[in-house]
Amino acid sequence: MKPPRLTDGRLKVRHLTLVDALVRQGSVVGAAAELHITQPAATRSLHELEQILGVPLFDRHPRGITATAFGVAFAGHARAVLAQLEQASRHVAELADAERGTVVVGTHLAGSNVLLPKAIAAIKAERPALTIVVREGSPEALLVELEAGRVDLIVGRLTAPSDERIVRRKLYDESIDLVVRSSHPLADLTAVELSDLADYPWILPGSNTTLRSELELFFARHEMALPANRIEATSFLTVRQLLVDTDVIAALPSLITRDDARITRLAVPLELIGHSVGVTIRAAGPLSPSADALIRQLVEVAGLMRADGASG
Repeated sequence: MKPPRLTDGRLKVRHLTLVDALVRQGSVVGAAAELHITQPAATRSLHELEQILGVPLFDRHPRGITATAFGVAFAGHARAVLAQLEQASRHVAELADAERGTVVVGTHLAGSNVLLPKAIAAIKAERPALTIVVREGSPEALLVELEAGRVDLIVGRLTAPSDERIVRRKLYDESIDLVVRSSHPLADLTAVELSDLADYPWILPGSNTTLRSELELFFARHEMALPANRIEATSFLTVRQLLVDTDVIAALPSLITRDDARITRLAVPLELIGHSVGVTIRAAGPLSPSADALIRQLVEVAGLMRADGASG
């Protein structure tokens, strides 16, 4: 197949934003709504793009659309181009006003309770006009946002090594604890048997997370079934309130509940479950000056945390 010419003026930025939205939304209706265009306009732009590329990007079916191998590949390149354009826009704006700028940070549990707030407080003391936007989400969803340039960096658990698209920088190691409210029947026991845990409700992370897989292996190693009475949640505000109000058991990063006297750690070792916390950025393209400054603060705060022995 002869490579299509993508620099002859036919390919538009709207084609790139459309294919990114189509992959994430899984339907033309959803993508059109996200981009604030009509469904016929979205369908027409998709046909234009497929004609330019000469391959089908999506399979159509009654419930929506599914990206073909061509669609998945092109969407990855589209996100990279969109990310570069977003970075260019912010970079120019910051050069025009060196004291201002915007950094968009994605975060998910690990790192969100101590590391990120301390780094934000430190950089705001230096640059009060800097705007910092914090977005919470699952690791998978945040990676999509990162690749598309809608997030500048992610602070949280590192679940994979760096590759040609993504750079992951470790800042510290953190353990995972089983925690309950301080008045929980198991809270004051110096040793808790695994069989004691089965009679209580649990909060588990989502099924698509690394921690969930590790907990499932933990139960399997001890020949225990996954708790039938369970809630799946990733929002720490929800998890913390359920912990305080009920007898649920939850597995959380050790720093998350460190300063909350209402929550305590159970005397149950989770053996091999732990993780590294760090910063994740795109491999391609330079960071904006503001994003680079925030990363420097994250590195400094993490160094102080390690020196204080706060990372567990």
